Amino acid sequence: MLLNIFCAIDDFCKAFSRFWRRCLLTHGTAKRIKPSSLCLSEVMTLMVYFHVSRYRTFKDYYLKHVCQHLRAEFPGLVSYSRFVELMRGAVAPLLVFLRRCRLRPSDGIAFVDSTALKVCHNRRIHSHKTFRGIAQRGKTSMGWFYGFKLHLIVNHRGDLVSVMCTAGNVDDRKLSLMQKLTEHVLGKLFGDRGYISGTLFKMLFQRGLQLVTRLKKRMTNKLMPITDRLLLEKRAVVESIIDQLKNLCQIEHTRHRSPVNFLGNLLSGLIAYTFSPKKPSLTADSHALLNFSA
Repeated sequence: MLLNIFCAIDDFCKAFSRFWRRCLLTHGTAKRIKPSSLCLSEVMTLMVYFHVSRYRTFKDYYLKHVCQHLRAEFPGLVSYSRFVELMRGAVAPLLVFLRRCRLRPSDGIAFVDSTALKVCHNRRIHSHKTFRGIAQRGKTSMGWFYGFKLHLIVNHRGDLVSVMCTAGNVDDRKLSLMQKLTEHVLGKLFGDRGYISGTLFKMLFQRGLQLVTRLKKRMTNKLMPITDRLLLEKRAVVESIIDQLKNLCQIEHTRHRSPVNFLGNLLSGLIAYTFSPKKPSLTADSHALLNFSA
């Protein structure tokens, strides 16, 4: 998998680096650009590969695995402190790589959900300083938390279609959020009861996207096609993906030292998931259902 990750990232960096330097802000004085012993594609590869290495902390991963077992693959390795500095310059390329190269189309059937990204324990909210003024308190079905929300849309094959990160107090039904999140999604979008909104349904339906959710207990029952009802039962695929992102790709932890570190960890974790050879997806018995619904 390491080779596949590096080849994909290196191909992207060859085309991206030519435009990247033109967009960087300068002080107006010419400075010599000293190349690092690790190129951008190598830094990005090591950041992404951490999330499939099963190490719980990046420092242990770099010192005990990379420096001891991957020196042949990365002969220009630097010290851990220097690598942490190089990671800051890889956040923006990771974002472009995720959005331009790793997201996949919905093919008419998509599932939407959101999950909390806690940055500290609730008891330490008042003393937390790293994300002060950025993170917010929010509430999910699991209770209150302090941090951010990850909103994502996936297709029936388990591929990421669209992702967005917001503060923890942002409503899942916010029109501006859903308009941006579903910008390139058409067909049918299946969500839980947290997405019930008449205004949201009308906005999405006018642009060719039908939002399908379960009804609340006191809502008037309406007829629903049997295919939509069966696909609603398959909505657990997005919850399985969230479980993998948190427990295997480790996109959530409370040890961040800066907002840039949080973004780098989140983006590299999402990218690492896209390289997974076996993603949660609908079973073979559901393919006939998908063809029928199309």
